Amino acid sequence: MSVSNEPDRIRKGWNSLRQSFRRARSHTSNSIEHEEGTNKGKRRLHRKPFMLAGGALAFLLIAGFSGAEFMKANTVDYYDVYRDGSLIGSVATQEQVESLVAEQKKAVAAANPDVTMVVDTGTITYKAQSAYKAAPDTEATLTKLSDLFESHAIGVELKVDGKVIAVVKDQETADQILASVQNRYAPKAAQAKTAVTALAYTGTSKTASATPSTVVKSVKIVEKVTTTAANVDPGKIADAGDVYTMMVKGSVKPTKYTVQAGDCVGCIAEKFDISPQVIYENNKWIKDDMIKIGDVLDLTVLQPEVTVQTVEHVTETESIEPITVIQKNSNMRAGESKVVRQGKAGKKKVVYQLTKQNGYLMNEELLGEQVLEPSVPAIVMKGTKVILGEGTGRFAWPVSGAKLTSSYGTRWGRLHKGIDMIGSKTIMAADNGVVEFAGVKNGLGNCVIINHKNGYQTTYGHMSKVTVKKGQVVEQGDKLGIMGNTGHSFGTHLHFEVKKDGKVQNPMKYL
Repeated sequence: MSVSNEPDRIRKGWNSLRQSFRRARSHTSNSIEHEEGTNKGKRRLHRKPFMLAGGALAFLLIAGFSGAEFMKANTVDYYDVYRDGSLIGSVATQEQVESLVAEQKKAVAAANPDVTMVVDTGTITYKAQSAYKAAPDTEATLTKLSDLFESHAIGVELKVDGKVIAVVKDQETADQILASVQNRYAPKAAQAKTAVTALAYTGTSKTASATPSTVVKSVKIVEKVTTTAANVDPGKIADAGDVYTMMVKGSVKPTKYTVQAGDCVGCIAEKFDISPQVIYENNKWIKDDMIKIGDVLDLTVLQPEVTVQTVEHVTETESIEPITVIQKNSNMRAGESKVVRQGKAGKKKVVYQLTKQNGYLMNEELLGEQVLEPSVPAIVMKGTKVILGEGTGRFAWPVSGAKLTSSYGTRWGRLHKGIDMIGSKTIMAADNGVVEFAGVKNGLGNCVIINHKNGYQTTYGHMSKVTVKKGQVVEQGDKLGIMGNTGHSFGTHLHFEVKKDGKVQNPMKYL
């Protein structure tokens, strides 16, 4: 800034007038001493220098007052500007800096309309100053200050098990993405009845008399998902749609597996921690669970960033097949029979719990059943001759404390001909009959087949040990062997089938 030399000239003029005043005063004093006796006219003449001195004094007083006003009128107020304690320059007003900050924020927001931007100005402080005809370099100060400003976006980091997988623009967007991911696998109540069904209720083999109903009991993301606000480059803010796609699809890593001795579809799925559904969908050539050593399986599966687990309760109405009551008649010859009353099927409500991960069924469990309408037994009159091994038509559970692990019906385009269960290790005959087969069957491993000689046949598979022989007569509850994991099995369990007149039935209708 620059200041004029005008005050120096004023001071010099003041000193000159003051010296003149002194000379005039001295001259007047000397004149009075030497001409004391003269006339009054001469005294008047000698007053002139004194009057001149008085005028000079008055001039000096006026000049001094005008100089002070001049100085005041030309004094300029301004501000030194500091950023984080360092002097940047000077400006005329604080409002000029505030206006600069506002313009910078507006410009940054306009350049990044879809994200929240922050301009980092640092800590700006001011110190008031004033000087004669000061000229603060406002433009240079504002330019220098602007160059020191920095900007960044405020985003939200989306973390899965502590790993940052994406940064989105705000918390609301993060919440919407997570909700969409969960909703992908949790159909609304209006859609659930058709969109989510138990394996036992799909395909043409479905035996239910009513459309199954589904209630979604829980939906959760298995991994730990957290969101954290973070300062980021606006270019790193990801599109919400892209983040959603990444979370539900993830990456695909082709996986091939060569079947080895002792392998089965279920145990391979367990080994790779995937659903058997993946294997069936990727390898449609598999028929009746038959795979052999050397077969190459495609186990490629999407690896989403998160695992959405749903628990669903599926309620189905099943029919209850009527039992047959035998009335003996000594007047009829052995082998003769007569239907006294036709049986009538009943109805029961069955509830299954399905646990899925990203839409793939991982576990199925029978929660309970309730008889809605009991069946009416058929009555058949027969001759009195006893035929060893003839069943009653009333089946008991083949294991104590049975827990269903896989139900009957078409799954992944293939018919599961029976039901799977776990419980007590002892396998028992479901009804009276004659052992028709006891040995090893392809797929079933160690198994027993019983002919109940009334049109029914039951099969017991995957046993670790068989304790009966072909032709042996057994009664309901007799031990047939020990539960195992032989054949095409994935874990110790019993595979149980029922046939009537050679046709596969749903065992749940008879148990």
